[in-house]
Amino acid sequence: MLVSARTKLAELAKREEITRTGIYILAGPDPENPIGEVVYVGEGDNVFKRLASHDRDEKKEFWTRCVAVISKDLNLTKAHVRYLESRLISMGYAAGRAKIHNGTAPPLPPMPEADVADMEGFLEHIELVLPVLGFSFLKPKPTVRPTTNGSVDPSDASPVFEFSSGEATAKAQEINGEFVVLKGSTATLKPWASWTSYRNLRAQLVDEKKLVEIPAKGLLRFTEDVYLTSPSAGAAIVAAVNTNGRTGWKTCDTRQTYGDWHQSQFPIDDGE
Repeated sequence: MLVSARTKLAELAKREEITRTGIYILAGPDPENPIGEVVYVGEGDNVFKRLASHDRDEKKEFWTRCVAVISKDLNLTKAHVRYLESRLISMGYAAGRAKIHNGTAPPLPPMPEADVADMEGFLEHIELVLPVLGFSFLKPKPTVRPTTNGSVDPSDASPVFEFSSGEATAKAQEINGEFVVLKGSTATLKPWASWTSYRNLRAQLVDEKKLVEIPAKGLLRFTEDVYLTSPSAGAAIVAAVNTNGRTGWKTCDTRQTYGDWHQSQFPIDDGE
């Protein structure tokens, strides 16, 4: 796989393999979502020509980086790369992490069963390597199975944390490195005038109906689990004011702060 910033395409063009048949992924920030990403998946007989074409395309201004997938061991045909393109688009929609710029996935091309098996194996490799390269749009969202007493779920999850602000009360877990505010949590409806951090993100959640007003209660309710970058993002969205989530979120059972819990996960160095 070859990774490049959009600004470094001239250097990428020097690589002989970039002119081969393959697939490519364009990625960049979503201008309509402060923490979102836009992804486009494509294929071509000459990958670099396709990248150069997209660099001139005013409808694809979003992308800032790309990755080209070109196999040295497999002789990729046009049918192969069309199969990979279709599957990656479908997988991207299923994961739900990024806005897929392609629209609907094209139909899978007819291929012999052996070729399909080879491409599915190749897809497994792609799915494994892409997050290492910073392309996480295929990574499945973690399944949230909160416990009632704040104990650690059998999955890779933290205890359940709780945060309150006025009448609003929210619960959250850190799962596979992501901070997840749980469905059913509530948030303060009226924001503070001084609030700046994550204000646009909360507005986005309201627009997407992930936060809806509870009539006559002066609160918003989370209609689904919401995946965030940090506990402070979650606390700010709930309180509608700049908030330190590392001290605000506390475990439901022991009232340990998120920050203290996080530090307790580090290995103990006997030499210190």
